[in-house]
Amino acid sequence: MKGLLTFMPDGRYVVKALPPIMSGRALALWRLFRVAHREGGPCSPTGKSTSTDYVYVMEFAGDKIRHMTKIWNAGWAIRELGWA
Repeated sequence: MKGLLTFMPDGRYVVKALPPIMSGRALALWRLFRVAHREGGPCSPTGKSTSTDYVYVMEFAGDKIRHMTKIWNAGWAIRELGWA
């Protein structure tokens, strides 16, 4: 997602929730990504925008992240941006 901000610099992430799960061994970070395609990128600017939720689930071993999974409906965002 960081790469998206190179051609969509108005992109913003908003943390919606940071609740602990699985008795402290894992953490789910729920965020909202908002952006509009107004310049450059993989295709001509569409002027369209997206506001999509995604979640990172991080499993810990002690105080270090052992595994991280991103859950995001990228297809939804791509359609809203007019790329598909």
